[in-house]
Amino acid sequence: MPELIDLRSDTVTRPSPGMRKAIAEAEVGDDVHGDDPTVNRLEERMAELTGKEAALFVPSGTMGNEIAVRVHIQPGDCVIVDQMAHIYRFECGSAAILSGAFMQPLPGDGGILKAEEVAEAIQEETLHAPGTRLVCLENTHNWGGGCICPLDGMQEIRGICSERGIAVHLDGARLFNASVEAGIDIRTYSETADSVMICLSKGLGAPVGSVLMGTHSFIRRARRFRKILGGGMRQAGILAAAGLYAMDHNIARLREDHENARRLAAALDNLDGLSVNLSRTQTNIVAVDVSPPAHSAAEIQDSLAERGILFLPMGRTKLRLVTNLDVSREDIDVAIAAFQDFWAME
Repeated sequence: MPELIDLRSDTVTRPSPGMRKAIAEAEVGDDVHGDDPTVNRLEERMAELTGKEAALFVPSGTMGNEIAVRVHIQPGDCVIVDQMAHIYRFECGSAAILSGAFMQPLPGDGGILKAEEVAEAIQEETLHAPGTRLVCLENTHNWGGGCICPLDGMQEIRGICSERGIAVHLDGARLFNASVEAGIDIRTYSETADSVMICLSKGLGAPVGSVLMGTHSFIRRARRFRKILGGGMRQAGILAAAGLYAMDHNIARLREDHENARRLAAALDNLDGLSVNLSRTQTNIVAVDVSPPAHSAAEIQDSLAERGILFLPMGRTKLRLVTNLDVSREDIDVAIAAFQDFWAME
């Protein structure tokens, strides 16, 4: 069996020796009681980074998103989302189960909501209709192939929502990728939302953890809902230490992942039966369309796995490959060669 090149996600990375050392040496306490110093440092740093008043360390991005929805709305309220948003499509219906949210999906464009569409979709509460209380944005957009939300569009949506008394939540699971590629700082992006969730366990390579930011009152309520959901992690400093290490060492290098993704995308787009929207391959996700009569996405996945190249199908006619810090440029060249060899055999 060849050595595996894992492009299934940027969540598959393993802690580096330096990160393991930081984990082993972390100063810890009981975070539920607020006395884990390493968690406190991480939360303070993330609040400062985003320009928010406070932050909360949570086990996962999904929990961070769902806590945000629960804090912002009451059961039956309307939440506007892109129809392919992670919070809508890939969190097991949690917003409906946990918050009683009425999710109103909009078509978007590669995952990007347009301000005029949001404005048109906002509804006032009546005897017959739920009122819109929250708009959720996602940057970068997972299903959109890692494309970056234009800042001016986010700002326009924020302005519309502020005028109507509607909250905005930013699913910034890969916000560091957007920031590094676009040259826009995290605080500027965060100003477009009332609450922001950022993952440490994706491009930054920490093994576990995300952070949710907002006002002091928002985070007080969020902390309670984290406890309700079983997210109180006690001596969580060993995990927070990995996040702090990742922020110190793994942000600037995200450019390497983006360059590798573009290199991979260009090569796959040159193969008959495969196509990639290169203009949307902006960060570390490569979304590949499979054209008939080529093999199905699952068949391509199985065949390339035998060659040691792992990735995920997105339905029958789309592949998703995600570059990450455990995949080098040389690995990308090996993956390209494996795809070319497979196509040569057809």
